[in-house]
Amino acid sequence: MRYLLDTHTLLWAALEDDLLSQRARRIIASAANEIVVSAASAWEISTKYRLGRISFAQDLAEDFIPSVQAAGYQMLPISVEHALRAGRLAAEHRDPFDRMLAAQAIHEDMPLVSNDQQLDAFGVRRVW
Repeated sequence: MRYLLDTHTLLWAALEDDLLSQRARRIIASAANEIVVSAASAWEISTKYRLGRISFAQDLAEDFIPSVQAAGYQMLPISVEHALRAGRLAAEHRDPFDRMLAAQAIHEDMPLVSNDQQLDAFGVRRVW
């Protein structure tokens, strides 16, 4: 099964996997699953690193693509369809990164691995 990682889930899996739920850890570790990382996470991590909000994520911010590839994850670009869906989501959640991740999860028919309950307002299939 394919699963899309929320940005915090990607950070935790890479840097502090004890913060992941047992279910999230099992999903990510299972060779039967395809783990997908969005270009939105690259954008979010590089932006927040530049702003000094996640200084602990230097390696991931500076070597995003090799880090994601080394973990065996697949990368998902942002398409026009994803952008349109993100803009049209009716929920009043204003975070553009969350909107994009939710839109991609819905459009690509993938559960989103996240502990962020606010994403439920988008009707996304969230697992944690």
